[in-house]
Amino acid sequence: MSDPTHTARRTVLAAGAAALAGGALTACGSDGEKTPQGEAASAPAGAATAATPEAGSAAKEVLVKAVDVPKGGGTILKEQKLVVTQPTAGSYRCFTAVCPHQGCLVNKVANGSIDCPCHDSKFAIADGAVTKGPATKGLTEKKIKVAPDGNISLA
Repeated sequence: MSDPTHTARRTVLAAGAAALAGGALTACGSDGEKTPQGEAASAPAGAATAATPEAGSAAKEVLVKAVDVPKGGGTILKEQKLVVTQPTAGSYRCFTAVCPHQGCLVNKVANGSIDCPCHDSKFAIADGAVTKGPATKGLTEKKIKVAPDGNISLA
């Protein structure tokens, strides 16, 4: 006869693993390109907009402070798999840090470019568009808000 405690633990662990795997599949890939697991993923239509400092921002998890995002550059948030850029003074953009080519994380923002180390794809800091392949799709933009205190969060 089996121990009900072990059975319940296995059920909980299996459900947790399935939930994590589902989230990982959603985070990888973009706009119909294949994820590393071979499944198609797509970005929601109209989900991306630029952000500038504004009043009345909702209190959400702070991604980064505006002062920590260099003008003409950006900051990579590895844990959140995001990159926040400041293409021009006071204008902030946010993109997924997952390269749509094969799911690697970008690792550098310099000279107006977001760079992927795996196959040297490059993306524009202003709009996430591909500036050098092999990636054929740009980085998916995320909607953000900049609070009056300079805190940047997802919208």
